[in-house]
Formats: sequence, C-alpha cells, structure tokens
Amino acid sequence: MKGAIVDCLQALVSNKFGKDKWGKALEMGGYDPKKMFLVTEDVEDAKVLRLVDSVCKVLNISLTQAADAFGEYWVCEYAPKIYKAYYQAAPSAKDFLLKMDEVHRLTTINIPNAQPPRFKYEWLDNRTMVMKYESKRGLIDFLVGLVKGVGKHYKENLLVSKVGNASVKVVFAK
Repeated sequence: MKGAIVDCLQALVSNKFGKDKWGKALEMGGYDPKKMFLVTEDVEDAKVLRLVDSVCKVLNISLTQAADAFGEYWVCEYAPKIYKAYYQAAPSAKDFLLKMDEVHRLTTINIPNAQPPRFKYEWLDNRTMVMKYESKRGLIDFLVGLVKGVGKHYKENLLVSKVGNASVKVVFAK
C-alpha cells in the first residue's frame, strides 16, 4: 500500500485521539513510536493491516468502527487537500463514486507500484447501485467506510451496506 494510507491513519488517530495513542499503536504494530511514513513510500500490506489491528486495540474499537472512521477522515479531511480536482469534478456523491474506477485506473498508470482497488458498477434500479470491489487485499469494510464518507462529504443521505466480501450496495436518497 502507498504510504498515504498510513499517513492518513496517523493523522486520524493523532488528531482525533492523541499522538500518544498513535505512538502506542506504532509500537504495538512493530514500529518505532516516532516513525513517519512518506505518502509515496510502499508499505507492505501485512504491515499496514497489523498497524490497523494495533489501532483497534489501542482505541478499543472494532475493525468496522476503524474502517468507518478512516473512510470519513479520508474522504472529508485528508483527500480533499491532495485530490481537490477530483472533488471539484464531481457535483454529487453518485458522480464521485462513479469516477473512482477511472481514478484508480489512472493511478496504476501514473504512480509506480500503485495497486488500488478497481470497481465495477451494477444498477439494481434508478437509486440503487452495487459497487463490485476488485482487490486482492480484501478490505471491503474500508470501502463501506469510504462510501459512507462520500455521503457525508456531499451531505447526502446514502444507505450503504456490505454485500458479501466483494460488493457494497449504495442507495441514493431521492
């Protein structure tokens, strides 16, 4: 995974729960408690997942709670500073979500070693979309949190639910 993911996790934990909690999570995850991650560095998936597990233990929260918090923080606070153009190009949550596969496709072309998930979209009706998640990482819970974050960012009421280990159903408000 790219270091931006861990940098965002660090910002979330430090800003919302305290730098001491982040230091404890780093230490529990096998890192120096003062470790800083570069947004462009490659971090082994297993190490990131171990760090997420450590964050859950230090904060006494579930993986689902961590995924929801990460999703909201990434979409509403972290990513808008870095990927402002993507937000400006999408006037609604639906538009934003429908652009994510193309954004990730371009990411794999433009950033060395990037392996973001890919998405396929299926419409069940005019308000209900299923995002099919394609990634070897199996981080479907994080996709749920990210989609919820998109709803919050756009101030839209989205009903978001996991459908198995590779799909997320999104119901857009009328």
